[in-house]
Amino acid sequence: MDQSKEEFLERFGADYGYPDAPRGVDEMRAADFKRLEGTVYLDHAGATLYSEPQMADVVKDLTSNVYGNPHSQSDSSMAASDLVTAARHEVLKYFNASPRDYKCIFTSGATAALKLVGECFPWSRESCYMYTMENHNSVLGIREYALSKGATVLAVDINEDGDLESNHGSPSSFKISTHSNQRRGEDALSHNCQNGNLSAVSGNNWNLFAFPSECNFSGQKFNLNLVKLIKEGKVAGFPSQQQGQWMVLLDAAKGCATEPPNLDVYPADFVVCSFYKIFGYPTGIGALIVKNEAAGLLNKAYFSGGTVAVSIADIDFVKKRKSVEQVLEDGTISFLSIASLRHGFKIIGMLTTSAISRHTASLATYVRNKMLDMKHGNNKKVCIIYGHQASKVADLKMSPTITFNLKREDGTWFGYREVEKLASLSGIHLRTGCFCNPGACAKYLGLSHSDLVSNFEAGHVCWDDNDVIKGKPTGAVRISFGYMSTYEDAAGFLKFLQSSFVSKPITFSNGLDLVDNQSQQVVPDVRLKTITIYPVKSCQGFSAQIWPLAIGGLKYDREWLLQGSGGEILTQKKVPELGSIRTLINLELGKLFIESPKRKDKLEISLLENLTHLTAEVDVYGQRYEVESYDDNVNTWFSEAIGRHCTFMRCSSSTNRSCSHTGKNGRLCRDTRSKLSFVNEGQLLLISEESVSDLNSRLSSSNNGNGKQRVIVDAMRFRPNIVISGSTPYNEDNWRRIHIGDAYFTSMGGCNRCQMINLQQNSGQVIKSKEPLATLASYRREKGKILFGVLLNYEDGLDGEREILAERWLQVGQEVHPSTAATPERCLATVESLHTGM
Repeated sequence: MDQSKEEFLERFGADYGYPDAPRGVDEMRAADFKRLEGTVYLDHAGATLYSEPQMADVVKDLTSNVYGNPHSQSDSSMAASDLVTAARHEVLKYFNASPRDYKCIFTSGATAALKLVGECFPWSRESCYMYTMENHNSVLGIREYALSKGATVLAVDINEDGDLESNHGSPSSFKISTHSNQRRGEDALSHNCQNGNLSAVSGNNWNLFAFPSECNFSGQKFNLNLVKLIKEGKVAGFPSQQQGQWMVLLDAAKGCATEPPNLDVYPADFVVCSFYKIFGYPTGIGALIVKNEAAGLLNKAYFSGGTVAVSIADIDFVKKRKSVEQVLEDGTISFLSIASLRHGFKIIGMLTTSAISRHTASLATYVRNKMLDMKHGNNKKVCIIYGHQASKVADLKMSPTITFNLKREDGTWFGYREVEKLASLSGIHLRTGCFCNPGACAKYLGLSHSDLVSNFEAGHVCWDDNDVIKGKPTGAVRISFGYMSTYEDAAGFLKFLQSSFVSKPITFSNGLDLVDNQSQQVVPDVRLKTITIYPVKSCQGFSAQIWPLAIGGLKYDREWLLQGSGGEILTQKKVPELGSIRTLINLELGKLFIESPKRKDKLEISLLENLTHLTAEVDVYGQRYEVESYDDNVNTWFSEAIGRHCTFMRCSSSTNRSCSHTGKNGRLCRDTRSKLSFVNEGQLLLISEESVSDLNSRLSSSNNGNGKQRVIVDAMRFRPNIVISGSTPYNEDNWRRIHIGDAYFTSMGGCNRCQMINLQQNSGQVIKSKEPLATLASYRREKGKILFGVLLNYEDGLDGEREILAERWLQVGQEVHPSTAATPERCLATVESLHTGM
């Protein structure tokens, strides 16, 4: 045992690893989660993991018993009904909710349970829907029902003095800070909704207050004493003039995995949960735990199979069932999933929720404190942690969730997508973004309304790669521990942070700093080694000794692509089978030949044929193209070759890309006139043999002595158009312009690599590994990009304004003359998208 683990156990040994359970966490992890070997899974807040014995019990149960639709009286139906009834009691027991006071309504998940409350709640114009800013979008979405009925909606912050342990529910310990009211309709600023205050209204009405037991963004645990205080209106700042009764909705989806709310002590009216958050399986099943009095208020208009006692088809006559569960559950519930719940609860019962809470908190507390200790060489902090966990803690009352962003030595931010990308290469599973919690995200990141709107107008939406805009993060990184997490998971994550982000030089040590001189760089005998053309995007290319250039680069390069049935562009990332399709162009015959191991016949496409099947414009990574399509015979050939329906398309023309930089005489840079075919950015990719050799030496060193199979890559792994030899490693990073024969090319900067280079075709099988991207990330990383190779644009040789194209050819063996001087009209922006030869 290493010293660090000994120190950890000395501090947390009484709480870590289930010392009172039949098996410790290490034994459980090794026996029940074999698939996690070599993996660090830290997204339990997103979905925890099922155990292998749990799934074995589910399979044994379902293959040994006959369970029928419970809406009947047969033996199989009654068996299913009995299991559903038992499951309802198990769920209520988990939340310490008496069956005399609560009912369990099964839904498709926590979101569906929240939707059910919003849909059926007795909203009126005098109602108020109040929720904390730190709430999931699924809670915020309820406001659509409230607003549509004329109710007032109010977002609030809850300020609490002291901590969860010392605060026993004194009304003076809480204060509500309100945001602006929301209403719809002509009287949006009526007498009962002015200046952020709610004035008295008449009539009987029902109001709803919603908050999470634990924030899924920050991990902050809310004090559940709020349940009674809100219902009694005893919180400072509470809209006491709002008439009617307050009901409380508790979102326990995040918190119930480690600390389910005790409804005997904190009697919320509505509680929602999803079971995959607790024990991994089944997915698509959740519950609304509703107090009997509250259930009587829910008015569901729709009726379906199983919800009615009788209905008549041709007149307005229906009588619903009296059972709350049957009225609120539409149709046949997911009874086989419900039957599987007991096998998950069995595991939780063996470990106990209190032990799970202590175990996960011990890991999170340890990691949080270690992260706060991390500093760069200039003593600047590395980790910025959000929520009440932003300072060191000595107890175990904190959440098993840590949400953070990372800073460089110079104070700028590492983008969360960069962290996620590098974590993936290290076998670490975590989550990034705002986690569907816009209020908490904006609060902790300091994003104003104008920031959020301008970010959206700049193109930022959920799940995209825009992680830093105008110097501010747009989201964060989140790790979370589960009941089977181990010290080794925590240590592996800390090691990853230390090696990837702490005091790491940002600039390359191999010549990435551009030399700003106007003279041609002297490089001895650099030659063009290979020329490769990729006619069909993401399919195999072919090599040529000599090949013509066109206005878009190499003639016919990436002039065709495949589009999926949903309109998406197919690449090897989504369809690895594309990598087995071989292509060849015969210029003399004027034909493109295509072969696939799944087709006996060879496809022949005329290069000169005028197609009549014109289609609308298509969008390829932000570039609009007018395309020509082919007949059903061609599309069927490709569909069978890749095993999915697709359409074969040829680029007819593209909308020219614009550039914000200007050259001499105020003209836009040459990139505005570039026809790009189906590429993302640069027209050609250049790879240096010497750079590949240096990479292989590093791969060999990293694999030396660790028992892993040695990884060797060649230049073609990177799908280059041209390969050069005779230079020095990474010297191409400095080149601004390249002269080959009588053709000139402008460097558009380094090519940002993705996991495509980790895919390798071997005997028809796609093999995926972490290399070479993981090694490249260790020394070729610059502000979120892993660079290898450079992208070029062809200076097309148009004769002034006459648009006469001089024909030029590239030939293997030609000398390559690089220059570090920028051309007058060169666009200096670093390429930010992936090379599209993929």
